[in-house]
Amino acid sequence: MTKTKADGGRPVFTAKQVLRPRAQVEQQIKEAILSGQFAHGDKLPAETQLAEQFGVSRPTVREALGSLVSAGLIRKIPGVAGGSFVNSVTTASLSRTLGDSLDTILRLGELDIEEITIVRRVLEIPAARMAADHRTLDHVARMRAVVDKQRKTTIDDPEIPNYDIEFHSTVGEASGNRLLGSFVRALHSATAPVRYLEVTPQVARNGIKQHTAIASAIEAGNAEAAAQAMEAHLDYVLKYSTNCSGTVAE
Repeated sequence: MTKTKADGGRPVFTAKQVLRPRAQVEQQIKEAILSGQFAHGDKLPAETQLAEQFGVSRPTVREALGSLVSAGLIRKIPGVAGGSFVNSVTTASLSRTLGDSLDTILRLGELDIEEITIVRRVLEIPAARMAADHRTLDHVARMRAVVDKQRKTTIDDPEIPNYDIEFHSTVGEASGNRLLGSFVRALHSATAPVRYLEVTPQVARNGIKQHTAIASAIEAGNAEAAAQAMEAHLDYVLKYSTNCSGTVAE
């Protein structure tokens, strides 16, 4: 890959001998983005220009760009003023990309509630423990606000899954580890575990009490109590969750 002054220092892509033509397109564009030669929001060259530079067909370029869209590196905007634009690669974009992949797997029926709960244990029990040491006043306020909304709602409120996602995502964020927080938010956004819960007024009340216990332990800075409260909550969720056939998990 070379640069020209006429192009303002932007990379000029060149054909390289590789096994798959699409691979060279994807690899070089990805490297140009990750090395900072294209900044967030920059527009990539048109497909025809990329095809000429790489010495490949437009469909090959289109496939490579599609793969970069799936990876979250670029976004495609239709229309005359549209094109391929570089995304900001952050923990938030990572969370969205992971969430999209999880959603696809879940829709294909490749996961069940027990598998989801096991992964939640791996992520959320340590997250709750760490949150007790790293939470801020804002994290505590957000958890309390969600619990307050949950107390005031009814079991037929369509926002219940969103409340649950926000509560657990805030715990993940409060852990102080941005990667862990991204994983927790992605998992909840894609799977919305509360959708599998056999919700009755009593189950809902107990769930709210458990959220309150988690928030209280985190606020108090009691790491072990926070971890134990999260573990008890996950045990309860699994007990009253339904599997794909609609029966309550044993």
